[in-house]
Amino acid sequence: MTEISVLLVDDQELFREGVRVIVDAQEGMRVVGSAGDGVEAVRLVDELSPDVVLMDVRMPEMDGVEATRQICSPARVAARSSPVRVIVLTTFDLDDRAATAIRHGASGFLLKDTTPTMLRDAIRTVHAGNAVLAPRDLSALLDRQFRAPAPPPPGFDTLTEREREVFDAVARGMSNTEIARLVFASESTVKTHVGAVLRKLALRDRVQVVVLAHEHGLLDPGEAGGRGPGD
Repeated sequence: MTEISVLLVDDQELFREGVRVIVDAQEGMRVVGSAGDGVEAVRLVDELSPDVVLMDVRMPEMDGVEATRQICSPARVAARSSPVRVIVLTTFDLDDRAATAIRHGASGFLLKDTTPTMLRDAIRTVHAGNAVLAPRDLSALLDRQFRAPAPPPPGFDTLTEREREVFDAVARGMSNTEIARLVFASESTVKTHVGAVLRKLALRDRVQVVVLAHEHGLLDPGEAGGRGPGD
């Protein structure tokens, strides 16, 4: 098992140390650094290139939303040899700031009172490129922000009919196994289609497919739901 490196970001040192103990106790995980605000978090991500960042959403100096935006900026992403995934930590369910952070590139959010087991599973989930909340929960967050859909994004009209079918399935939270049954194809073929969708739409992962579908009104909210991406 490849060790997952984790960066902790929170303005409360006691909370950071508590999370450090939990993460370091998990097999295949290690905390490589900690930061007390967003400015320090951005600097440490550039220096340490952690696999996963646990990011408090509300902090002084620079909050977790802006720090996530900078960490997930196209220029920084392009300069990395491996991806950095961000999990936003918040004390509020359906937090609008968490939704904004997800739009900026975070892979989901957790409440601060989550269990050690849920935290461990969330780190592993986002490290694999998936979301840490189900599409129906993500929809509840995003629908509050996207009242008027934007025009179709560049590249969407280049998707083939099969790729659009796969795009829709991913946006609804279907796993590759479920999509394979839906389109009567092998899982390897589905992976190829998913890769083509991400490449044509310039998206990093399946989480961004869900966000883009809501932002541009490409998914009927009444039909959204199902399992988390990659489940």
